[in-house]
Amino acid sequence: MIHAQVIGSGAYSPERVVKNEFFEELVPNADEWVFSRTGIRERRFAREDQATSDLATIAARQALEAAGIDASEIDCLVVGTSTPDMILPATACIVQHNIGATNAFAFDVNSVCSSFVYALEVADNFIKCGKYRTVMAIGADTYSKILDFADKSSCPLFGDGAGAAILRATEEDKGVLCTYMRSDGSGWPLIQVPSSGSRKPVTAETIAAHENTFKMAGKQVYIFATEVIPEIIVEICRRGGIQVSDIDYIIPHQANVRMIDFIAKKCGYPKERFLLNLDRCGNTSAASVALVLDENLRNGTIKPGNLVLTMGFGGGLSWGGLLIRF
Repeated sequence: MIHAQVIGSGAYSPERVVKNEFFEELVPNADEWVFSRTGIRERRFAREDQATSDLATIAARQALEAAGIDASEIDCLVVGTSTPDMILPATACIVQHNIGATNAFAFDVNSVCSSFVYALEVADNFIKCGKYRTVMAIGADTYSKILDFADKSSCPLFGDGAGAAILRATEEDKGVLCTYMRSDGSGWPLIQVPSSGSRKPVTAETIAAHENTFKMAGKQVYIFATEVIPEIIVEICRRGGIQVSDIDYIIPHQANVRMIDFIAKKCGYPKERFLLNLDRCGNTSAASVALVLDENLRNGTIKPGNLVLTMGFGGGLSWGGLLIRF
């Protein structure tokens, strides 16, 4: 059986550090207010002249270096993002050009905060079908570009970043072992940018009404997340024929530390084995799982032979997970 093995990863967080005090004019005692509700201390914002493809390109180059391969060996490049450089062309094509992946075909997937997990699913299936050998999956977002900085319920949550993973075909018993992907379109209104496409094109009126910025029904999304995260864990364990205790680490979407506390208790899984960067990076949407994966591969936390569950959830609504043997 062909498996899709992770052979290299990369990541990039912008240089600008934005601490909770940045939101002091929006909410008194901002540091304590944000941290007590989310676990976030700071996040990174891209420069005005940086687009999502710029962050993704740096992460992609790091992944190529870690894998020890040339960009010409990439057969396919998938960028998961909900903040593309522009509505068209695909951000993946810009990244492909930037890194010189001349033999790859490139496209975007948009499952909001689940986008990197969905990109990994695409890569896994392309490789397992035997048609392609090497696929790069990237998760990248610049939410600082679409936030409503008058909305204290959402703007302190998010940061910018990009992460990349290169998957290659192997016949060894490692790599992606099983996956679980779902979506529920009935929940699409819960996370949206109302004026951003053909339904309600951007106009002076929609800008004045802040309809061109990110909107989220926070309470309903929290309920959704705390329902589907245990579902992912249970279903992945069933499909993988394992117990939750067999999983060395879980890399969840980095949305809110209170969610992790709840899930750890509900599933009986030690909180210290959830790998997090939420306090330092905030919610980086499509980049969140990819950033944590790269960090913990590079610092040696994730070791050869470890069994790791990566999982995401977000707009659409969308959710899913992959069980990976390193």
